[in-house]
Amino acid sequence: MRFEDMEVWKRSARLSANIYRETSSLRDFGYRDQLTRSSLSIPSNVAEGYERDGQLEIARFLTFAKGSCGELITQIYIGIE
Repeated sequence: MRFEDMEVWKRSARLSANIYRETSSLRDFGYRDQLTRSSLSIPSNVAEGYERDGQLEIARFLTFAKGSCGELITQIYIGIE
């Protein structure tokens, strides 16, 4: 299976593109940078895991992607406050 065919990759890539679009006018450059970096890490880690050999590598990078999701959610919650 190609990572581009995976629904999790498609949705997370779309999320990252939306984050870039929606935060383009933020003046807090550090916050914007953190949001975009954590959102970009999600599909990137999914792709990297699937491009490596072996199920353990896939699982490892999916765990990294999940961690980036938690990071992004936390940053959004803080931004709302």
